[in-house]
Amino acid sequence: MSKIEELIENYKRDHQNPVNKALHMVGIPMIVTSLPLIFFVPPLGIALFVLGWILQFIGHAFEGKPPSFFRDPTFLLIGPTWYAKRIFAKLTGRKFDEPAPSPAEPTMTTQNVAHA
Repeated sequence: MSKIEELIENYKRDHQNPVNKALHMVGIPMIVTSLPLIFFVPPLGIALFVLGWILQFIGHAFEGKPPSFFRDPTFLLIGPTWYAKRIFAKLTGRKFDEPAPSPAEPTMTTQNVAHA
């Protein structure tokens, strides 16, 4: 298991409560969206940033655990990664915990490209 996969697994363990997960699914994109908006539309960017964090902390009150980044600031980047993986799983019809499919055997086309 890679370091990032290990961090995501730890993050998942800290986010089991359905209310917390739902609030994170709203709060994380608000925070990420707010970052560029702070420079272009400061009032909107700041409002999204603050509201996103409020949602995160309310979620952790339901979870009964402090945010993961209190333990390790790396989790500030893992949260958006967790969110992206959940969305990708929903879009592809896979379960979130299901491993990615292994690459298929090389086809004639990919073999020709590799040797070109």
